[in-house]
Amino acid sequence: MERVLIVAKEELLEKIEAKRNELHDIIKANGLSSRITIEYSQQLDRLLNQFDKNYY
Repeated sequence: MERVLIVAKEELLEKIEAKRNELHDIIKANGLSSRITIEYSQQLDRLLNQFDKNYY
């Protein structure tokens, strides 16, 4: 069970990092207040909230 949680945690952290990188690229291409930037930011927020809920 513990191994499954470690893998799940690592996978979630990888998703968070990937979404951060995507968001950075979106911001550079579209600015801070574009609709797509807001969508990606909200997706990152959901991943971060999931991480906090599951591991803190």
